[in-house]
Amino acid sequence: MRVFLQQHPSATEPARYLQLTLQPDLFGGWELLRESGLVGGRAQLRRELFLQAEPAHRAFEKARDAQLQRGYQITYTSGVAPR
Repeated sequence: MRVFLQQHPSATEPARYLQLTLQPDLFGGWELLRESGLVGGRAQLRRELFLQAEPAHRAFEKARDAQLQRGYQITYTSGVAPR
């Protein structure tokens, strides 16, 4: 599942984005990928590994909800119902 969130730009700062991707890995575990940065600029990619699906889903939802509280808005979702 994947969700793309974007924060609207202010007068002094460009727009920021965050993309969360949750996917199974080749060894039966799960990967949570967090890509963030400025739209049209450099990005940072962080990877978190989980052995089971349930903790991975909870971490995905927690990360999504935290960004929604910070003012990000969901732009695109795939495989997950938006909040």
